[in-house]
Amino acid sequence: MSDLRDLYQELIVDHNKNPRNYGVLADANRRAEGYNPLCGDKVTVYLHVDGDRIGDVRFEGAGCAISTASASLMTQAVKGKTVAEAEALFEAFHAMVTGQDASDDVAERLGKLAVLAGVREYPSRVKCATLAWHTLHNAAHGEAAPAKTE
Repeated sequence: MSDLRDLYQELIVDHNKNPRNYGVLADANRRAEGYNPLCGDKVTVYLHVDGDRIGDVRFEGAGCAISTASASLMTQAVKGKTVAEAEALFEAFHAMVTGQDASDDVAERLGKLAVLAGVREYPSRVKCATLAWHTLHNAAHGEAAPAKTE
């Protein structure tokens, strides 16, 4: 269990310090903003959607290590997937971080995203981990209102 926690911390730190897919996506055809009023995290998610497939995704914003790492990992996980596949990933991810489904099956389906499973031990951090996902949902569906974790 100690090794798993070390891996969790290492990946969170890595994705926070060196976020993948960070910055504005010049040819984005969808965009949404998100805000976590509890801790002040802010994120903007940019998508380039071709048909129903996420051809490219980027994000920018300011937030805690968990928020930034989750957004970074999310962009890697959803790039190239259909919007429906990305939504299914979000459902599985949300179930994992809220403790609704802590099965090995879910963790296996989520791949690297499973390192954020430890968030469920800190309920106030679940909103940090899911902010980018809520924002992705709004961007994918063209929702104009900022995504919130409330």
